[in-house]
Amino acid sequence: MYPVIFALSAYRPHHGRMSEGTVSSSWRRIDDWLAAHAPAALAMLNPPVTAEALESAQHVLGIRLPDELKESLKCHDGLSGWSSLLPESAPLSASGIAEHWQICMETAADNDGFVVPPWDDEPWWHPLWIPWAESADGKAHIIDLRPGPDHGRLGWAGHGGGGDFSDSWASLASYLGDVSHALHFGGGVRGEFPYLTLDGQLWWDLGEDCRSLNGRPLIPAPVGLR
Repeated sequence: MYPVIFALSAYRPHHGRMSEGTVSSSWRRIDDWLAAHAPAALAMLNPPVTAEALESAQHVLGIRLPDELKESLKCHDGLSGWSSLLPESAPLSASGIAEHWQICMETAADNDGFVVPPWDDEPWWHPLWIPWAESADGKAHIIDLRPGPDHGRLGWAGHGGGGDFSDSWASLASYLGDVSHALHFGGGVRGEFPYLTLDGQLWWDLGEDCRSLNGRPLIPAPVGLR
């Protein structure tokens, strides 16, 4: 069992943008946008996490979840099914976080995945990486809880490569703030732009001129609440 780490929020504000704010305020803005334009996507978001589910996940991990992640889970305990609700990733439930972390820990233990290879800067997995969301192919969107100046940053880990922080966010708050800003004021999130599917789901894709998904039309997402 790894030692308990009491992680403090690593929020670092982005000045001059709507991305300033808390995890909760960003989720409220995202929810408002979904209610106006993609109610089917909003319906996929689970209710807030229960105290029992949160404590169970922390018991499995042996570490306290960071404040920003707990705040996010208290807004929505993940999704009822996978959806591109956020750029490149779908938020996990508390139980999904614990399950994904356990799988990565077991895989790393069986394949020297905790060791940094000579050709890389990061291991395949680290016990203090918390998988808060995952991509369509199962790659973990992680929160890095290792001590140091980058504590709380987001990155990617899993599958063929090692941990990747080359295009990371400083915090979960800054990531969700960028998402809510794009929905309410337009633009993308690091090259990913929002679209709506014909069945009312939110979909993020590369570029501003995507026309279809699996042969079905994509509609550029409306900006703001009107």
